[in-house]
Amino acid sequence: MQLKTQVAGLVAALALPSLGAAARNDTGFPPDEDGKYWIQSEVMKIGFVPYGASISDLHIKDKYGVTRDIVAGWDNATYYTLDEQHPNYGSVPGRYANRIKNGTFEIDGEKYQASLNDNPTEEHPDGLDTLHGGKDGWGWRNFTVEAHTDSSVTFKIVDPSGKEGFPGEVISYVTYTVNGSDWDISMVALATTKKTPIMLSSHAYWNLDGFANNETSLALNHTLQLPYSGQRVAVDNILIPTGAILANEKGSANDFWSKSKQLGASFDGDELEGNCGYGCKGYDNCYTVNRQQLGNYDWRTHSPVAVLHSNWSGIGIEVYSDQDAFQIYSCNGQDGTLALKQSQGIDDEEDFPRTIPQYGCVVMEVQDYIDGINNPAWFREKKQIFGPGDDPYVLRARYHFTVDEADE
Repeated sequence: MQLKTQVAGLVAALALPSLGAAARNDTGFPPDEDGKYWIQSEVMKIGFVPYGASISDLHIKDKYGVTRDIVAGWDNATYYTLDEQHPNYGSVPGRYANRIKNGTFEIDGEKYQASLNDNPTEEHPDGLDTLHGGKDGWGWRNFTVEAHTDSSVTFKIVDPSGKEGFPGEVISYVTYTVNGSDWDISMVALATTKKTPIMLSSHAYWNLDGFANNETSLALNHTLQLPYSGQRVAVDNILIPTGAILANEKGSANDFWSKSKQLGASFDGDELEGNCGYGCKGYDNCYTVNRQQLGNYDWRTHSPVAVLHSNWSGIGIEVYSDQDAFQIYSCNGQDGTLALKQSQGIDDEEDFPRTIPQYGCVVMEVQDYIDGINNPAWFREKKQIFGPGDDPYVLRARYHFTVDEADE
């Protein structure tokens, strides 16, 4: 009864849609023939699939009035369960997003081993660390659809104790809402039986040109600004935090705070070599979000923590978030084997194959500090460890979409 009261309170406090029968997906808002659940406003239409509670599509008109689908994904919901590459397309990675060193952590003196699934070697074929919750993390599982209206959808997952090596049961609700030019995200999670790490995120792959730019197939033409990210988490050759926090010196490859610049602005030099791990050139970095100088700021109304924009399409995204970190991934690992959707690309397969090339997209992840559970000097425990009776884990973000005026 206490848990039911907690969940009801969370739903009310975060203004989630009613979870009563009248709002459930079987009373007028079923999925379409491809298994997708759609919400829409007068500005955009967004599709989701229960697998990973993933965003699968986002349709918005560019500055010329042409509708672009600016999120990578697949045409049919079934294929999310079949693709062996599993790029975490648009999913909610959990119960702990990003990497955990050695897959191990300690809570109140007790050590835990999560399933290993990243950076495999001959001696360690499963991997050296845990990525996005392990082999069967939330991005690999079907959520249930708890509520669906024309402007909002809520997904739920019950993660049992011991799954992927994590202690205690966790119940989580993920709600997506569209209102005009805003896409809002609310993620809440309750640890019901034991203390456990919880850190979630949104893992959407963006290309603001809808993969239809006839000048370049890459997203390196997108401009990015991270106005509060003068620092980043230092990582080793396999992207595991070392415990150090590095300054993003003004004018350096990782400086997106002093002014906006194209993602590809520093690719001609050597500074980006190894920036995203051994042998990797590009970005896969956790930037801190330091807003202390704002005083008693309101994350909803103060300036965004990130701004992504394409001059070609004129489409921009302003990301507002209550989280203290922000991961940027420049799709360094794409190799042209993931197909575009029918709603994307252009009819020129010789010069622009209907696949996503290396650097053809960018992932922006609102989250907390990666592997904070293994770096106590960062004082992230209250943000990342939750137990029965504690306040819930909460992540909130607003993606505000802008469109430039058409060129004359």
